[in-house]
Parts: sequence; structure tokens; C-alpha cells
Amino acid sequence: MRRAVCLLSGGLDSTTCLAWARAQGFACYALSFDYGQRHRVELEAARRVAEALGVEAHQTAKIDLRMFGGSALTADIDVPKHGSAGDGIPVTYVPARNTVFLSFALAWAEVLEASDIVIGVNAIDYSGYPDCRPEFIEAYERMANLATKSGVEGRTHIKVHTPLITLSKADIVRLAVSFNVDLRLTHSCYDPDAAGRSCGSCDSCSLRLKGFADAGLTDPLEYTG
Repeated sequence: MRRAVCLLSGGLDSTTCLAWARAQGFACYALSFDYGQRHRVELEAARRVAEALGVEAHQTAKIDLRMFGGSALTADIDVPKHGSAGDGIPVTYVPARNTVFLSFALAWAEVLEASDIVIGVNAIDYSGYPDCRPEFIEAYERMANLATKSGVEGRTHIKVHTPLITLSKADIVRLAVSFNVDLRLTHSCYDPDAAGRSCGSCDSCSLRLKGFADAGLTDPLEYTG
């Protein structure tokens, strides 16, 4: 079986990507990040998802992006609620996060002699993050094939798979359901309460809830608002 490193946050999108990779016949190696995020409860969701979907291995890399701050997810900045983020790139954007995450995935892929990386970026129903765009993924893939010993020696040729990039959030929900994913295991909220319950009003919750509504389905998660 071909090996793939799958970035796994424990959210709806990354979980659906992992299920997609398994359906494609990949032997999946899940990679999560404890990066100082305020919604650290997502790591428990990632653990549950990785166990339920039967990955070959699940690693959680510990890095601290709080040392730079600059985001409502890694600094003492309020998470926007009820569409209050305004225009432009929202404050929940974490500087260079996907570049950092993909670099860790690339390193593990090289060790595994894997040519495939899977990431759940989306350019349709998303919050406007620059590192979710197709042109970013294309540029990163070009760089990745110049950057590794295994690439130079011809043992790997990196392909960054983005199966959700042109899907609406409703389409992503439908895809997850088609793979029989237990969406109760997932977590998407940026600002959960102490019990890990989703707020229902941050950008991530709003997009998720709209996706379920547009798909004609009910989100199985518990929300506080």
C-alpha cells in the first residue's frame, strides 16, 4: 500500500480527508499539532478519529506558535463571534500555520519514503485564509520536490492532495457521511467552553452549522449557543 501523511486536526474537514485517503487505498499516517491553540480540545478529537479510522500511526507534534502570537487562536485576542470578524483575512488566521504543518508532514513523508500528503484545505466555504488557496498548495508542492534528499534521488515525488478544495461545506458533510464517518468524534469550534462544548457562533462553528443545514442534516455535536 502507498503511504500517505494525513494532517489531522480532529475537525470536520481533516477527518473527511483522512476517510477519503483510506478509501483511496492509502496506508495513512496521521499528523496532529499541539501548537498552543486555545481550542486544544481538538487534539482529543484527533486522537478519537485516528483510532476510529484505523491509521497506521498517529503523531502529535508539539510546537508553540504562541511565541509569535498574532492570532486569536494563539494570543490574548478575542475570537470574533456572530460574523463580527469584518472584511479581509480574519484574526483567527494563524501566521504561516499551513506552511509549518506541511513542512512537518514533508519531513515525516521523507522518512516514510511516502510521496503523498493529504490536507483538508478548502477555497469555497472557508474564512479567507491565504494558505488555503490552490496557488499556495501548488507552490508548496513545487518547493517540496526540490527540498528533500528522497526527491533529489528520485525515490519520492511529493503530491499534496486537497480533496476538499473545491467543495462547499455541505458537500464536505455529505462526503463524510458517504464514508460512514462518525461526526460525533470531531471538533471544529475555535472557542469551546471548559467542558469542550462548541460555542456555535465563531466562524468555524457558523460554517460547520451552515454546512449541515445546507446538506439537510443535523450536526450531532452539542453547542452552548
